[in-house]
Amino acid sequence: MLAAAFPEHSRTALQRAFDAGLVRRANIVLSRDTAVAGGDRLEFSLPAVAAADLKPADIPLDVLFEDRHLLAVNKASGMIVHPGAATGDDTLVHALLSHCAGSLSGIGGVERPGIVHRLDKETTGVIVVAKNDQAHRALADQFATRTLTKEYVALVAGVPQLLSGTIDRAIGRHPVHRHRMTIGEGGKPARTDWERVEVFGDIAALLRCRIFTGRTHQIRVHLKSLGHPILGDPLYGWKPDPRIKEQPARVMLHAEHLVLAHPSTGKELDLRAPLPADFTKLIRALRKAAR
Repeated sequence: MLAAAFPEHSRTALQRAFDAGLVRRANIVLSRDTAVAGGDRLEFSLPAVAAADLKPADIPLDVLFEDRHLLAVNKASGMIVHPGAATGDDTLVHALLSHCAGSLSGIGGVERPGIVHRLDKETTGVIVVAKNDQAHRALADQFATRTLTKEYVALVAGVPQLLSGTIDRAIGRHPVHRHRMTIGEGGKPARTDWERVEVFGDIAALLRCRIFTGRTHQIRVHLKSLGHPILGDPLYGWKPDPRIKEQPARVMLHAEHLVLAHPSTGKELDLRAPLPADFTKLIRALRKAAR
């Protein structure tokens, strides 16, 4: 009822109001499952959002787009998106707290202000951040309903025989190695479309991948199942190739292209991140090795 009457507030925020005892009827605190009837007068307030116990860090960001609703960044390799037990003060969130100076959505919680989606530590490319709660809900809905376009490029070991294909296989947590994901029963549906962009002899290939779901390590797991692990990804089967003069120092995966509807205007926002220097350097080396 409250969600329908106050669509500007998220269901999560309203649930927090119930949990904090801030929803009342005739001065009686209501729980989430209390029955109400037409004509009942409810009073409620939202709990204060606790300030993040994080210090802003003046870390340069490669900004692709910014307005008062959202920010799009070309994330660098090695940058963790949000703080965790083993992280320092150099995450994307620390950088955002400095860059945005208090204008971040609080829906993600004190540790993840503004964060709508994530990229792995070593993955580079486009990531969007919400500056207010309305933008956060609109962006999160697009990710949840898969109405946006997400395209990555990857350098893989070997060359797929086909020019393109689809991998539609469920992904779940590995039963033994909990830091890895795997394909198998009990996993969540996951679909990746891929196409060959360039081949480097029989050493490697550059693939463009479009994902329709957002499972953890999805592209890495799916390409491993294809028999072509991503260069620099020993967690999923890559091994150094002596034909490559300088081995990649990280997982060669880049979130190149993201198309979404602007959370306020609804207009299409087409975001592209150029390939980072280490990616283009390796492509040049592969071309040389293939010759």
